[in-house]
Amino acid sequence: MAFADYQNEIYFAGLHGVVPRLPMTYADLEPPAQAAMTPSVRSYVAGGAGDEHTQRANVTAFEQWGLVPRMLVGAKERDLSVDLFGMRLPSPLFMAPIGVIGLCAQDGHGDLATARAAARTGVPMIASTLTVDPMEQVTAEFGGTPGFFQLYTPTDRDLAESLVRRAEKAGFKGIVVTLDTWITGWRPRDLAVSNFPQLRGNCLANYTSDPVFRSRLARSPEDDPQAAVAEWARIFGNPLTWDDLPWLRSITDLPLILKGICHPDDARRARDAGVDGIYCSNHGGRQANGGLPALDALPEVVEAADDMPVLFDSGIRTGVDVIKAIALGATAVGVGRPYAYGLALDGADGIVHVLRSLLAEADLVMAVDGYPTLADLTPDTLRRIR
Repeated sequence: MAFADYQNEIYFAGLHGVVPRLPMTYADLEPPAQAAMTPSVRSYVAGGAGDEHTQRANVTAFEQWGLVPRMLVGAKERDLSVDLFGMRLPSPLFMAPIGVIGLCAQDGHGDLATARAAARTGVPMIASTLTVDPMEQVTAEFGGTPGFFQLYTPTDRDLAESLVRRAEKAGFKGIVVTLDTWITGWRPRDLAVSNFPQLRGNCLANYTSDPVFRSRLARSPEDDPQAAVAEWARIFGNPLTWDDLPWLRSITDLPLILKGICHPDDARRARDAGVDGIYCSNHGGRQANGGLPALDALPEVVEAADDMPVLFDSGIRTGVDVIKAIALGATAVGVGRPYAYGLALDGADGIVHVLRSLLAEADLVMAVDGYPTLADLTPDTLRRIR
């Protein structure tokens, strides 16, 4: 089934008086989804660093590019599939890691709902280290869709290795190491409500279920949750350096992807260090304000990465955004806040709606503008809009 068929389903359902339960655009999705969240979760998901200039710039950067239509190319059939780390995926879309996605669901188990949406759509999930439910329960919901594990590398190397080994055993297909969050950025929305979810004991299931972490505690996390939170806070922030890469490479045979790379020199050095993929991202503008939009960094990172896959996120709101990121060289494109809002409104069904909408729009844009395959989307297909 073509991704574009989602619009046919909607139109034919309308003949029977059925209209979509959820909004069709991000602008219409955001307000009710935020209203459905508690104030603390809302501030965490919606907020960015500083005055959120970089967060906004991530979105508006896509408006600076226009796709040039090509006619008479016979784009009746489109192929959106990609090869990634030896896997053939039906589309370039994936769900970026969100550390409080578990709390976005009305039942408090958003990690499981996200995994179920991945199973239903074929869109991979990158599961955060910070989950409500342990990673083994999350992967059990993936069905045949591959997933990846995002690692916040703790200062305790034995714990880091334990988390990675568990991820391997649970069936994840790659390890995504986040580099830009060893310390939290200045987030006024969270500060205004004095909220840091993990310090309240939320989303720590991968730690409290880990034998190494539990061995560091005098009493079990169930008996002394405050001590578990204190231990988590003590070991969470690890400002990794290039000297740590050989160790990271040595603890897993899974593909190793570095997240947060926005400079071509860093991409080249990572490539030379033997990683398997680059993840160009500025954390959706949540960590550092005043930087470049991630999309502006993408082309140089892709060039420096040479033949390595480059994943990308930050600012994706539409299927057209996905197409533009692919044209600028991304191998796969991650979506964040939109699926979190779909989850907040309608659980796994809400995420499926958001993902199918993004893919349908991307598919239809390729059809209308005459691009049968993702390989046809190159930098030459875009023009700067002045």
